[in-house]
Amino acid sequence: MAEPAREQKPKWRRRAESRPDEILDAALTIFERDGFDAARVEDIAKEAKLSKAGVYLYFDAKDAILRGLIEREVAPIARNLRAMAEAGVSDPKGALRMIIAGLTELAGDRRKFAVPRLVLSVASRYPDLAAFYRENVVDQGLGAAEMLVKAGVEQGVFRPCEPGVAARSLLGPIFIHGFYTHFLLGDRGPLEPAARIEAHTDILLNGLAARG
Repeated sequence: MAEPAREQKPKWRRRAESRPDEILDAALTIFERDGFDAARVEDIAKEAKLSKAGVYLYFDAKDAILRGLIEREVAPIARNLRAMAEAGVSDPKGALRMIIAGLTELAGDRRKFAVPRLVLSVASRYPDLAAFYRENVVDQGLGAAEMLVKAGVEQGVFRPCEPGVAARSLLGPIFIHGFYTHFLLGDRGPLEPAARIEAHTDILLNGLAARG
């Protein structure tokens, strides 16, 4: 009597927990290629080698996919900056230097900066997404810088100033540079990243430094 045929098991099975990342990777590719508004969920599914229904198992709408990209790509960086500030209040000048370096690296990374660029392109039409990005990314970064400026003023390291204004002066030029190079396709300027970090740090900290 012939042996019953053994059930053929697949040699390789994609782990379910990896699929959200596969969808997000695919979405970033499609969003960059087609723009957020023109991108179709079926094209994201095809890029991720899933069915359209498979995408909807993890993300119920296209804007939820962009929210997932914010949470994966840039929100952790902002939270790290906040943690860095909390750990560095005893040395506000040194901690600010590290934050400037970290943000400059982010602004120079086209892939990481793709998400802020996408958010900017849709913010007026998706106010909930804009608010989510502001609360989880921008406000975290501004809060980190503001905390360190305030600590520096209290310790006499920095001259008296409005910490919120100083924080925006810290973050603003870095992100303008990122948008200028990645969004407007402008040149990167005369300085390499390390020299640009040093120049920005020098201008900012000498402007903040206590006199006398």
